[in-house]
Amino acid sequence: MDASFVALETRNSPMHIGSILVYNPETAPGGFVRFKDILQFLDDRLKMSKTMRQRLVRVPFDLDYPYWVEDPDFDLEYHVRHVALPKPGDWRQLCIQAARIFARPLDLERPPWEFTVVEGLDNVEGLPKGSYAYITKVHHAAIDGMSGIDLMEVTHTLAPDEPPPPGEDTWQPEKVPNPVELLGRSYINAIANPMKQLEVAAKAAPGLAKAIKGLAKKEFDLSREMVAPKTRFNRKISPHRVVEGVSVPLADIKTIRTLHDGAKVNDVFLAIIGGALRRYLSAKDDLPKQTLTAMAPISVRGKDEKGDMGNQVAAMIAPLGTHIDDPAERLAYVNDRTTNSKAMTDAIGARNMTEVSKVSPALYMALGAQLYTRLSLANRGVGPIFTTVVTNVPGPPVPIYSAGARLESMMGLICLTDGMGLAHVVQSYTDEATISFTACRELLPDPEFYVECIRESFEEYRDLASGEPKKPARNPRKPATAPKKRASKAKTAAAKTAGTPKTVARKASSQKARAGTKRPAARSKASAGKEKST
Repeated sequence: MDASFVALETRNSPMHIGSILVYNPETAPGGFVRFKDILQFLDDRLKMSKTMRQRLVRVPFDLDYPYWVEDPDFDLEYHVRHVALPKPGDWRQLCIQAARIFARPLDLERPPWEFTVVEGLDNVEGLPKGSYAYITKVHHAAIDGMSGIDLMEVTHTLAPDEPPPPGEDTWQPEKVPNPVELLGRSYINAIANPMKQLEVAAKAAPGLAKAIKGLAKKEFDLSREMVAPKTRFNRKISPHRVVEGVSVPLADIKTIRTLHDGAKVNDVFLAIIGGALRRYLSAKDDLPKQTLTAMAPISVRGKDEKGDMGNQVAAMIAPLGTHIDDPAERLAYVNDRTTNSKAMTDAIGARNMTEVSKVSPALYMALGAQLYTRLSLANRGVGPIFTTVVTNVPGPPVPIYSAGARLESMMGLICLTDGMGLAHVVQSYTDEATISFTACRELLPDPEFYVECIRESFEEYRDLASGEPKKPARNPRKPATAPKKRASKAKTAAAKTAGTPKTVARKASSQKARAGTKRPAARSKASAGKEKST
């Protein structure tokens, strides 16, 4: 699975994931953090990571999976960059900068990660002077969502004055194997691969038998709703990105869950995104009658694999209920279909689904990925069976610190591929939940409108759960017929609502915000917009 992310890498589809992390330095010594303080902090903690000093080495002709090698030329200052926003330095400019940085591929001849320290956030409402952000990028071959959280633990502490970890750094660089050595390894693995395939087949057989039995007993079903209709997002993507998001109180998400008996927090997020997609596509006269679906990754990482890097995930298809107007009915529908998908996944065995990918011939995987892109098959109706991705990554429930500065807010970023031009990350941190998205700028040219759709979908559920009267629906066709006017209104709405700046403000102002200070209903991240708008 890790190798598949390397095989899928193209100029238009860099396969890394990451985040925007915003820090308040008031908790650091002297209330100020210098760039060299960040470098020293990370250097002291490199010994805790298994991946930060490893690089990929690809086998000639992709005859075998790539290998991880301890990089003999590791240079921390190459991986940690330093930039500043131009004035006025607001959140919208930060999102534009993040989209540009995130669109650029990583150098796979070095350890595949970068942190860009961004200062100059002087016009982000509620943030004190000196606040800064990290824009992080780590190749998906190195981490999945849960190992990404482990990496967060490596680069953060639970107290602002926590000393460097004890013990000596015993890391040693390795010699990069030459092509002849790599071809020799691939020959040995090619001989062993058929035996591995038989072993996996033997392990998978009981799960398949259980799945057939469950299907016969109607413990779950296979329906046409599991395959989504194609939308404007399921086409060949460009190299350009937009990133946006909406932050809401985590307590509100848990309250919305009570609208349907048995609903999970993840069901609530899926239903909110379903409502947002319904609003957005209705405004474009492009809403399919059949429900759209999301691919929801499932972690199969065991407790003994907590520190292991790489990917240990399976996948579940989750219908989003975009064909249902009533929000309560949509939540009930999403819960029913996710329960069905989980039952099917449990029957087959999520771990078995992951193990199968480990015996896929590397050469065929690489050739298939390249042909899919070069033949533009995504534009010819050949694409994933899902509309988008919604990955749920639970973050730390308590405040964490980097170089003494307190992390105030986090927003996930995710990779895109041809056929999937829109993907979401749902993340939690202390008392905040963030629904963020990464999109191809050509397929979603108005991210500020999609942010508004997410916010309105959340507010509809929040008001329903709190018993407030339903607000009159806005005219969904107005944005489509008057884009310039809509964009203007979106900016006005963003200014009036409590966006990410105010999310941060409530945390930055005092620790009381974490103890239950009343917070606004929804806070939207300001728009990244198009580059030409700067």
